[in-house]
Amino acid sequence: MTYLFLPMTSTSLNVVFLDRATLPESLGLATLEFPHQLTLYEHSSPSEALQRVVDADIVITNKVPITAELLEQAPKLKLVAVAATGINMIDLEACAAHQVAVSNVRDYAGNTVPEHVLALIFALRRSLLPYHRSIAAGRWQEANQFCYFDYPIQDLAGSTLGIIGAGSLGQSLATLAKALGMNVIFSARKGASTVPNDRVAFEELLRTADIISLHCPLTADTTNLIGAPEFAHMQRRPLLINTARGGLIDEHALAHALQTGQIAGAGIDVTTPEPPQADNPLLQLMDLPNFIFTPHVAWASREAIQALADQLIANINAFVRGEPRNLV
Repeated sequence: MTYLFLPMTSTSLNVVFLDRATLPESLGLATLEFPHQLTLYEHSSPSEALQRVVDADIVITNKVPITAELLEQAPKLKLVAVAATGINMIDLEACAAHQVAVSNVRDYAGNTVPEHVLALIFALRRSLLPYHRSIAAGRWQEANQFCYFDYPIQDLAGSTLGIIGAGSLGQSLATLAKALGMNVIFSARKGASTVPNDRVAFEELLRTADIISLHCPLTADTTNLIGAPEFAHMQRRPLLINTARGGLIDEHALAHALQTGQIAGAGIDVTTPEPPQADNPLLQLMDLPNFIFTPHVAWASREAIQALADQLIANINAFVRGEPRNLV
């Protein structure tokens, strides 16, 4: 769909933020540079969102879905400004049909996500949490020497990191990993008939990596990218790290792999849905010494959140000026 972007009317525009609580309350939002009325909602259910967009010219959303039904209720809407990179909750076809542009925030997490991944890897490879918990339980006091060796410790140098997803985050992680002396391999697409020279086949990565980290978007092709058949190929019992999207991994298969020793451990920052429901199998594994669960915060350093918020407002200001940027 081709759009002709012109500066929007100087009349005051209605801007609606459907889920302001997805960004910290202490965060300072930059100024919208045009006459406007900004309405902030902490949260919006799908039914509430239908009512709140009726008079909106611009909608800001982080995780509230933008559906065809919602667009039918928003005749004035011209822009959906996503306060994130992921757009899997936006019906892009319906937006195009209604002449609604969609922008997202890009490349703001180049430090925070790779650093979170490395923090998970360090903690798991060196068994930091189980040693900490064992001291709290009195294990050190019971030992008859200066240290004890209840949990395995492995160096990162010399190990092989397999990265699935060669975008900016995957590349940033690779740079940090190489600085630590790790061997880095990138996966070709699952099921690809040809493998580029700078990639390895998906199945080869599963077989040869000591650590696997996911950095690809969630699409129809990548849903359950890692499931029972893939865990069966992991010959080196790797660590599995997921800071991308929960739907990339079959969570029941992951729980089974952890419980049966198919993998050495896992660091998981994302689930489907979020927050996880009470019957999510990963919630039953919180006492495992080789499992770390974090609440979708890999992206959430102070610096990254401020960069996201600044870019979000810059996207809106540019659109209203008739100079749209970061359109999906």
